[in-house]
Amino acid sequence: MIKIIKKIFTLCIIHKNSKILLGMKKRGFGAGFWNGFGGKVREGESIEEAVKRETKEEIGVVPIDLKRRGILKFQFKGEPEILEVHVFSCSNFEGEIKETEEMKPKWFKIREIPFDQMWPDDKYWLPLLLEGKNFEGEFYFYGKKLITYQIKEA
Repeated sequence: MIKIIKKIFTLCIIHKNSKILLGMKKRGFGAGFWNGFGGKVREGESIEEAVKRETKEEIGVVPIDLKRRGILKFQFKGEPEILEVHVFSCSNFEGEIKETEEMKPKWFKIREIPFDQMWPDDKYWLPLLLEGKNFEGEFYFYGKKLITYQIKEA
């Protein structure tokens, strides 16, 4: 029997004035996709501390008005892990947006979000976040292909 390991991650979606800030992931997991900002929660670190740290590391800004919006659970076929992602929204931040070795940030109009260049699950929960709704979701992938999912308002 395979032991399932849960890993905790964060994701920050910055949006303001009918625009959303996304980053093109340049390396590592999810490279080649537009995404929000975040990453793994370190031992001894709160989820809020992690999302602030990761956003600063990835694009040079610190979110200052975080709102918890949802929890997404991801499982990849053949992998013994469940990735539990705590999703936040934010419209204000401190610092200057900059490109880093990991991310290339770009503002998009909400109606022009490049869903065809993002993880396939984003189109199911991101509209809920942008409407100010809270949500929970579970997604099962085979590689980068979404096989099944459940999403609900919470």
